[in-house]
Amino acid sequence: MDASLSSRVEGNVLKVALVGAWTGENAGVLEQETRQLLASSGAPASVLVDFSGLKRLDTLGGTLAWSIEQNFRDKGVPVERSGLTEAANVIYGEVSEGLSAPVEPPPPPAPALIQGLRKVGEQTLSARDDLVALLSFLGEVVTATGKLATGQGRFRLPAVVTQLDHIAFRAVPIMMLITFVIGAIIAQQGLFFFARFGADTYVVDLVAILTMREIGVLIVSIMVAGRTGSAFTAELGSMKMREEIDALRVMGLNPIEVLVLPRLIALIIGLPLLVAIGDLSALMGGAIVSQLYGQLPMELFFSRMQEEVGRRHVWIGLVKAPFMALIIGLVACVEGLRVEGSAESLGRQTTASVVKAIFLVIVMDAVFAMFFAAIDQ
Repeated sequence: MDASLSSRVEGNVLKVALVGAWTGENAGVLEQETRQLLASSGAPASVLVDFSGLKRLDTLGGTLAWSIEQNFRDKGVPVERSGLTEAANVIYGEVSEGLSAPVEPPPPPAPALIQGLRKVGEQTLSARDDLVALLSFLGEVVTATGKLATGQGRFRLPAVVTQLDHIAFRAVPIMMLITFVIGAIIAQQGLFFFARFGADTYVVDLVAILTMREIGVLIVSIMVAGRTGSAFTAELGSMKMREEIDALRVMGLNPIEVLVLPRLIALIIGLPLLVAIGDLSALMGGAIVSQLYGQLPMELFFSRMQEEVGRRHVWIGLVKAPFMALIIGLVACVEGLRVEGSAESLGRQTTASVVKAIFLVIVMDAVFAMFFAAIDQ
């Protein structure tokens, strides 16, 4: 259906007639005729827009008709309408109301200090929510563990063994390599500075105590957080996306008991084993570098370590490991169960899991350091 726009002057009144279908199909022609009318009409005494010849009207056609009225009103010319049907009047009224509504300017940006304080406040509230979620999840884990201990739940040994294989045994090569390099670097730097004072043998104390008390458990925990924590989050997140966790609940199974506890138990068992292996690897790296770089025989290295380094340093490092494992496992599982139905959410929660776990591992290590210093250990 065609559409057209015509105009004629009767006395001091400019009559504008809208004919046919003023719809998006004819928008190109109508827009050109509208521009020609506005360019040639000047500023008459008044304008009458006649809608009686209108057959169809949509929002695009209504916008063009409204632009005619608004152009004349901007020139101070009064505009009247005639011939609008009830249906066309509804559409035209909506268009007119929407286009004539005043546009509120955007609020001025807040000062940089206020924006910074707002960001700090938002991050603080987010950290509080994360802590509440972590403690709530810990309560669920303790409850599920209590059911296992009282025989109300089922201990899934095959799942624990499978997770232990993934968490500990398959991670041994990379953990040995990283801790070996760390031990070698500590020994090299220690020899570089101790040699100036003729105290080369003190590098043994440096490597052994620093590795077994702090660096060994810290490096291994960070590696486990990045390797195993991200895997936990991705696995549980994928199951959440595919509604497998909901299916477990429908079947009457507790997802905490089935999915979370085997992972936590395996992690609590596996991380101390990895720490012990990492300590041995770091000491070996330190001993080799001491012999090659500082001409300190390996026999002297290990004999001095036995004489000067007490067993308490070994146990201090190993005591931290289960707590580190618990933190990593809880954070990873919480973030995995927070995943929504998109790949973007899975990636976001996996990243958050690794970052939060590493941060809490470092905080936990600092707490232990203050505790052992307070009891003179």
